[in-house]
Amino acid sequence: MSAIPLILTVFVACAVEAVEALTIVMAAGLTREWKSTFWGVGVALVVLAAVTAAIGPALTVLPLWVLRLVVGGLLAIFGLQWLRKAVLRAAGYKALHDEASAFAREVAAAEAAPRQARHGVSDWYAFTLAFKGVLLEGLEVVFIVLTFGASQHNLGAAVIGAVAAVVLVTLTGIAVRAPLARVPENWMKLAVGVMLTSFGTFWGAEGAGADWPGGDAALLVLVPVVALVSAGCIIWLRSRKAAVSAPAPASEVVGS
Repeated sequence: MSAIPLILTVFVACAVEAVEALTIVMAAGLTREWKSTFWGVGVALVVLAAVTAAIGPALTVLPLWVLRLVVGGLLAIFGLQWLRKAVLRAAGYKALHDEASAFAREVAAAEAAPRQARHGVSDWYAFTLAFKGVLLEGLEVVFIVLTFGASQHNLGAAVIGAVAAVVLVTLTGIAVRAPLARVPENWMKLAVGVMLTSFGTFWGAEGAGADWPGGDAALLVLVPVVALVSAGCIIWLRSRKAAVSAPAPASEVVGS
């Protein structure tokens, strides 16, 4: 795989995580206190850097076939989870993710929480809220960067995609001082689910010893196939839901 598709794939996947982290940080900072919020963000980034430093070198010593088998399996599982939720949301079986509503819930919880100072932090709630939000979403970013970068022996390109996504989302959040509710996050998650599932299947099969026709070019077929299957599932689920919710014919109602 060339660097550009790798960068774009990582960028989209990490942008989704960055938007969700931004929502939590904005809720903590605007509702509580920015100083404690920034402390939470900073400590979370230190923990993420330590995790990356510990796991990153370990991945480089594994044989390529083991790396692709393990990483491919993890990516496929991870991607199928994203894909399942995205398909159910698109079909109407699961509520669409609404960043504005998520922000409102975080704000309501932050306003109701008491203000306490601990361990030199003036607002412990703001600190912990920002810390947990950045850490949890950041761990998914680290996972995406390390798995994609290590599998392609191009960690630099994966880092570029992740950094670009985080910087863009952060700068946009600073500019608008509000959650990025207009970002088409649900469709982005569907696209990310398709990409993770496709790459996971591709690398997992390679690790197991399979030879794809055309090598990396097989992804140009595999990705559209996964996307078409997902679209077919959405259409089928929508038609099924419409059939279930449709009113019974008048003759059936009379006969009953």
